[in-house]
Amino acid sequence: MNQQQKKTGLIVAVTVCVLGFAYAGYTTVASKNNNDIALDCPDENSKVISPLHLPTIENKNNKPKTAAPSGMVWIPGGEFSMGSDVADESLCSVKGITKDASPIHRVYVDGFWMDEAEVTNDQFAAFVKATGYKTVAEIRPTAEELPNVPEEFLIAGSAIFKPTPNKVDLNNFLQWWDFVGGTDWKHPLGPTSDLKNKGNYPVVHIAYEDAVAYAKWAGKRLATEAEWEFAARGGKEGNLYAWGNTLKVDGKYQANIYEGTFPVQEGDSAEDGFAGIAPVKQYKPNGYGLYDVGGNVWEWVQDWYSETYYAEISEGGKVVRNPQGPETAPYDSSGNNELKRVHRGGSFLCTSEYCSRYMVGTRGNGEIKSGANHLGFRCVK
Repeated sequence: MNQQQKKTGLIVAVTVCVLGFAYAGYTTVASKNNNDIALDCPDENSKVISPLHLPTIENKNNKPKTAAPSGMVWIPGGEFSMGSDVADESLCSVKGITKDASPIHRVYVDGFWMDEAEVTNDQFAAFVKATGYKTVAEIRPTAEELPNVPEEFLIAGSAIFKPTPNKVDLNNFLQWWDFVGGTDWKHPLGPTSDLKNKGNYPVVHIAYEDAVAYAKWAGKRLATEAEWEFAARGGKEGNLYAWGNTLKVDGKYQANIYEGTFPVQEGDSAEDGFAGIAPVKQYKPNGYGLYDVGGNVWEWVQDWYSETYYAEISEGGKVVRNPQGPETAPYDSSGNNELKRVHRGGSFLCTSEYCSRYMVGTRGNGEIKSGANHLGFRCVK
């Protein structure tokens, strides 16, 4: 095994599930559709509300009489139709990958408070200052955790998006991801980067346990997947996006996503106002006052990931009350035996060419020990 092969082994071991089903799943389907290289396609796609989405029934008069916690908004909860029947991974019609978000099923959730925006660098820094906490990315992994990686490549770090010089075969995501030692929440683009003027940006390179630790310190928790989707829908039923059924409203993008040729260097045209990650609260909030529930950075939620979970809990057609995800940790079906939790919301790397997971009913997932520069979180209580 040469040095490059060893390094590649580490990259795969640490980053493969950060990218989620939205990336890894593309490989199989894309090859079937002869769509190996991204096609130029319009962003004006729109869809009608599925007849499988029934009206949302919000709880009434259940808002606590106490003052709202700082930076949080009240989500009333209630009954809604959860999931998506959109059969495309991208709006350029890569078919079939979003099947893990079906069938659409009725769910009830209680009311709760939710952070109006993703946790920022300044907020996470306050947590670290108070506790001395070190994130997973800052700690050298052990041979027990990564038994197939040579010891010299067991280094602290995280995954960074690395654009390609030209259009590439989209079946190999390692072409645009790299594991870089010394990368963590304080050094989001590698060991020489910093957070100067980035205090109001979402904290990234966060593993699941990092998000849980912050939430516990703040007197909060992570949302369940059902809570997150109810909140993201903002009281509307069946919309494709948190803001409606067209990607643009009055000719303007409503979220920080990737426009242009993916994943090419300077391929993101920044028509939405940003090339790469953006500060929080740069777009209009949804109906409940939540910002960035589509795009910018993926968000951890508490549920274990199973691609068949929706099918399992919806058998019999009853309303599912406050679902918590699978009771035990299922291993993913890819053969990698990785423990995954659900991601929601998509990121600044999601595009109509590839991974349009800013669609509000769709899902992502990630290995619980992994982070990347497009992955953060928000909390509830």
